[in-house]
Amino acid sequence: MTTRLLRAPLAALLISLCLAPVAVHAQADAVVREALVMTESGRARQAYDMLEPLEVQRAGDPDFDTVFGIAANLVGEHARAVMALERATQVQPGNARARAELGRAMFAVGDSKSARVLLEQAKSQGAPAVAALTIDQFLRAIDMAESLMQSTWRGYVSFGLGHDSNLSSGPADANVAVPALGGAVTLAANAVKQGASFGHVAAGISGRHVIDSRWSVIGSAGYNHRINFGASDFNNSQLNLEGGAAYRVDRQEYSVVAVHENYRVDGATNRSQNGLVGEWVYRINNQQEAGAYLQYSNLQYPGQRQRDARRVVGGASYAQQLGDGWLAWGGVYLGSEHEKAANQPHQGHRMGGLRAGAQKTFSDSLAAYASLNYERRNYGGQDPFFLAQRQDRQLSLGLGLNWVPVKSWRVTPQLTHVRNQSTVVINDYDRTTLSVSARYEF
Repeated sequence: MTTRLLRAPLAALLISLCLAPVAVHAQADAVVREALVMTESGRARQAYDMLEPLEVQRAGDPDFDTVFGIAANLVGEHARAVMALERATQVQPGNARARAELGRAMFAVGDSKSARVLLEQAKSQGAPAVAALTIDQFLRAIDMAESLMQSTWRGYVSFGLGHDSNLSSGPADANVAVPALGGAVTLAANAVKQGASFGHVAAGISGRHVIDSRWSVIGSAGYNHRINFGASDFNNSQLNLEGGAAYRVDRQEYSVVAVHENYRVDGATNRSQNGLVGEWVYRINNQQEAGAYLQYSNLQYPGQRQRDARRVVGGASYAQQLGDGWLAWGGVYLGSEHEKAANQPHQGHRMGGLRAGAQKTFSDSLAAYASLNYERRNYGGQDPFFLAQRQDRQLSLGLGLNWVPVKSWRVTPQLTHVRNQSTVVINDYDRTTLSVSARYEF
């Protein structure tokens, strides 16, 4: 974001300040002078690599710290630049070059307020005219970048139609062997594979309130309601609420949010979830992004308290633009659900999964995507009815299109298929859903 906006002003500032008198002592040693020549001739990486091993020994020498800070800025090591240049300005408060470079480094790590103060101080300390002009350009770029960091919010409404081949995620055969009961039993109709068409409506809103260049308050709310035609027992709705804080520094963002989810079936709460999610996102460049997260949840099942559990999941992800309209992403995760009820080990499980996907953009209005997810779950004890330790292997495939017929509208036809293989027969199923939805964003 800010890096793209400031690339030209940063380069101009560097050139101007390199042409200005350098605020190093006349007695600066040969190593420092050589490193400065390297930075001014486009060999900043060489200068940085030469000075970096000497930092512990030379820290506190304003000549060394100034040139090391300049080199660190040029190679993108802005946090190192901040430390070196702060030392230089403490020893030499009148070092305009170090102060200007420190302003540059502070802005690069996300502190625009400090950057503005430092650059204005450098200008007032008598920076040469050409350097002062470039500092003014840099300050205007800060104004522009800060204008893009205003508080924002957005919302959406959507509706759609579809068909679900297995509303209950149940087995195809109603007659199953139950060893603990001594033979076969016939499952209730709502526990067996049953298909139906459906309609759904949804709405949501999300926002970010910017406190300063680093801190923001973030939140979202979403609601989804689904009606199954001819199978109202499976009508369901879901409410999601999130709220927390985010901290940005350079190309990284850290966030912690509290999460609440309420899932209702046939008008009654089937599951509620409360917890915390911590996330780290690193925007490597305009084409690459990496991240990691850790989630803690308290799961409650009214009327089925033996299923209550504490869930912990951690994972990592990576996404990259591949060129020619292609985007690919992938991720891995591990976790567990630990049962709260005593003597119910078969209710808890450990899990691990993989996610992968790709999207191809054909035009500004059309893109296709595919996703593949695999999850493995190993339960903690023998099922008391089926006398087997449950193990699930679940594979999910998704295919779809995103079509934007007019501004703010998106139409998405989508096909998903889930195959869950389980050692407990009532949890062995397949499910296919075909839907078309339209979404308006504002």
